Amino acid sequence: MAADTGSYIKHHLTNWQVSVGEGSFMTLNVDTLGWSIFLGLVFLLTFRSVAKKATTGVPGKLQCAVEMIIGFVDSSVKETFHGKNKLIAPLSLTIFVWVLLMNAMDWVPVDLIPTIAQFIGGFMGVDPSHVYIKSVPTTDLNMTFALSLGVFFLVIYYSIKIKGFGGFMKELTLQPFNHWAFIPVNFILESVTLLARPLSLALRLFGNLYAGELIFILIATIGLFQLPVHFLWAAFHLLVIPLQAFIFMMLTIVYLSLAHEDH
Repeated sequence: MAADTGSYIKHHLTNWQVSVGEGSFMTLNVDTLGWSIFLGLVFLLTFRSVAKKATTGVPGKLQCAVEMIIGFVDSSVKETFHGKNKLIAPLSLTIFVWVLLMNAMDWVPVDLIPTIAQFIGGFMGVDPSHVYIKSVPTTDLNMTFALSLGVFFLVIYYSIKIKGFGGFMKELTLQPFNHWAFIPVNFILESVTLLARPLSLALRLFGNLYAGELIFILIATIGLFQLPVHFLWAAFHLLVIPLQAFIFMMLTIVYLSLAHEDH
């Protein structure tokens, strides 16, 4: 029984991987890419549809929800970001909604999508035990690091654009100790701080969602008695899932705001 449980958990935590080229060490997590792209398209097409059909009269439920999300993100940007950049608000909206949708896949019953995938695989002549699929993209460290590295590159870009390369290097070498003798110490401290930003963004999102998904899988192993426990954990995730999207968005705004400080 323990071996079966271990195999069940391992199967649910394994990505559908495809090697890039024969003999290549690189692999693609097809399920992560597929679900993230699909959810990104859901976000774009939904918001585009609402924008095209928007009315100044009494809004429908979907338009009302979209307007509430946009207003929430806009107020968060205005309160936190102190520079001038038209990219920050749409970037923050994209991050919040996209991460929220990817996190929300955690609410889908853990056996539903793998069972459908195994049925399709069996129909196509593939051994169901060799069909792997993970439906929560943010439980894949590759996805969370990709998001955080995108933010990191923007931070570097705007730091150099606003402060100049010389100003950016001074920021790395002349603080917190403003003396030439401490330049090596300052550079090490500031470099660690700078590199810790994408690392903390990626690991925080991944850790919370991976742990949540793992607990859902463990609950599913207890059989019929899983229903009340599953409901309680899903209810708790009503807070965790949007909170992690909000934290990722807010830290992105804070980091980009710091990058725009030119004093």
